[in-house]
Amino acid sequence: MATTTRRPTIAELRTVTQPAGIFARNSGEHWAGRLYVRRVSPYVTRLLLRTGVSPNAVTGAMAVVGVGAAGLVSLAGVPAALGAAALIQLQILLDCCDGEMARWLDRRSAAGVYLDRVAHWVTEAALPIGLGVRADGGWSSLGGWTSLGLVTAVLVLLVKGETALVAVARAESGLPPVRDAVDVAAPRATGLARLRRLAGRLPLYRAFVAIEFTVCALVAAIVDAAAGDLTGTRVLAVALLPLAGVVAAGHLLAILASSRLR
Repeated sequence: MATTTRRPTIAELRTVTQPAGIFARNSGEHWAGRLYVRRVSPYVTRLLLRTGVSPNAVTGAMAVVGVGAAGLVSLAGVPAALGAAALIQLQILLDCCDGEMARWLDRRSAAGVYLDRVAHWVTEAALPIGLGVRADGGWSSLGGWTSLGLVTAVLVLLVKGETALVAVARAESGLPPVRDAVDVAAPRATGLARLRRLAGRLPLYRAFVAIEFTVCALVAAIVDAAAGDLTGTRVLAVALLPLAGVVAAGHLLAILASSRLR
């Protein structure tokens, strides 16, 4: 449904911009979107529509907000960590709004999808780097902890690349786009499917998703404040590196064992 009015009602916005298919996606919709962000986003989307700003401009703002959050993660102290967590909440709100604007204005485009992916990739790679900087004691004393964060960031990008390459592989093989559904993502082998279900009960991979990452960074900052040093930040930085390696290897195996490439 294409429409041009920039003063829709909230009910009209929800009907057009929040179809059931959005909430049915297996991995395309964060739990926070389902739980509370989509309840608020139409009100912000309506305000943005009245400004005349484009959906892609909102996506660009989303990337800036994400980098800003990573910058705050790099700073010591609970207030900075709280600020980072708040900015990521704003980012997921903007992430909902840009898509809603595109659907309302019928401006869905490959460029918009591309910019959205870039915004997420940049944010989720910058966050562990920021944590490494904080573990080193700040931007004036970069060293081994920052290097640790950089390696973790590479592994985070590898996981995201593994997902993105599914679409590339299918396109280059002449296959249609993969459905974002539970049955497609599930391993075909019974043993692997059972193992995946067990892993799903303790979703450690979410430590690298922006919302969860900033919550972990906030907890680490609170531990730092209580200990009077950087113990919390450094423990988190050390824990994230092997976890990222496990997630990257497990994600690759999960893709190869599922129906996503068939």
